Amino acid sequence: MTDRLIILGSTGSIGTQALDVARKLGIKITALTANSRVDLLEEQAREFNPRMVALLDEKAASDLRVRLADTDIKVLSGIGGICECAREESADTVLNSIVGMAGLVPTLDAIDEGKNLALANKETLVAGGQLVMDAARNKGVNIYPVDSEHSAIFQCLRGAPRERALKRIILTASGGPFFGKTREELADVTAAQALKHPNWEMGAKITIDSATMMNKGLEVIEACWLFGVHEDQIKVVVHRESIIHSAVEFDDNAVIAQLGLPDMKIPIQYALTYPNRYPSPTDELDLATLGTLTFAEPDYETFDCLSICKEAIRRGGLYPCAANSANEQANFLFRNGRIGFLEIGELVGEAMEACENKYDFNLMDVMATDRLAREFVSRKVAERKGSI
Repeated sequence: MTDRLIILGSTGSIGTQALDVARKLGIKITALTANSRVDLLEEQAREFNPRMVALLDEKAASDLRVRLADTDIKVLSGIGGICECAREESADTVLNSIVGMAGLVPTLDAIDEGKNLALANKETLVAGGQLVMDAARNKGVNIYPVDSEHSAIFQCLRGAPRERALKRIILTASGGPFFGKTREELADVTAAQALKHPNWEMGAKITIDSATMMNKGLEVIEACWLFGVHEDQIKVVVHRESIIHSAVEFDDNAVIAQLGLPDMKIPIQYALTYPNRYPSPTDELDLATLGTLTFAEPDYETFDCLSICKEAIRRGGLYPCAANSANEQANFLFRNGRIGFLEIGELVGEAMEACENKYDFNLMDVMATDRLAREFVSRKVAERKGSI
C-alpha cells in the first residue's frame, strides 16, 4: 500500500479524487503539480502541506510563490519543475494524471527514481510504451492502472492461474454521447454537444476523445502494453451503462468481469492500496435496481479513430505516437471551433500515414514524432481553411 504519494495533475478530475482517497486513508502527500490553476493548487498545498509543488505555467508559478511565502513549501515551475516533483525522494508512489503527451517525461523520471506508478495518463504508454515498460522492468517498478477499464482488467487477472491462461480481454466502452449516430448525423455536431458525456465527469480533452471513441482506441494500445497481449486479443464492446468496467476471458471460455458504479474513486483507491481493499465512499451497486445491462458492437466505420488506433498498435513502432499526437492537436482545434467533428479522425489517419516510422526508437524519436504529427495537423488545417 502507498504510504507517501506524489500527484501529477492534482487539480484535474482524477487528481482531486485521488486527494479525496488520500485524505480518507491518511496517505501523506509529498508533491503536487498542476498546469495553471493557482487558486486550487494553493488550497491543496495548504491542506496537505507537501514538500514541493509545481505549475507548468511560469506566470502562475510566480503568483503561487507569493501566495505560499508564509510556508516552507518549495514552488517550482515549467516541465523541469514537474519532473523534479515526480522525483521527490521521500515518496514511494507517483500518481500521474497529467493529460496528454506531457505526462511521458515525468513518468520516465518517476520510474528512474524507482517509484511505483499509479497511471492515469494513458498517452504515456500509447506514445512510449516500449520505453516505459522496459524502464519499469529494469528498475523493478510496479505500474498500477487507474483507468477504470484497465483497473478492471488488472483486478480480474488476480483470479488467473500462475500461467494466466488468458484468451482475450473484453474492453467495455460507453459509446459516448453519439452512440448510434451516422457519419451524416455527426457532420455538424458542436464541441458543446460532444462534451455532454452520458456517464462520466471528465476533463474536456478526454470527453471529446470519448465522443470520437479515440479514447477507447488509446485504451486498446495501453492494454496491449500493460497486459502483454496483441491487439487481436482485445475485443471492444459498447456497454452503455458503464457498470461492467471490463472483463477477461480465459482459455476455458470462463469470463470474469469487474462491476461497479461509474465512480473513479474505486480504481484510484485500488491502485494506491493494492493488494489491500478498504471501505470506499462510492455507493453500493444494486443489480436489481439496474435491471438491464446492454451490449453492442462498436461502429468502426463511423468512429474511425478506434479503427486507426487498432491499426497503429498492429503496425507498432512510432505509429501509435503519431496517432496520439495528431489527435491531441485535432482535438484542441475542434474544441476551439477550427475543425469539424469528423475531421478529427480524418486528420489523425492522414498524420499516421505520413509518419516516418522506426521500430527501434528512443525518447528523442518519440518527441520528434510528437512534434511532426502536430505540425502535420496544423499545416493540413491551414491548407484547408486558409489560415489557422
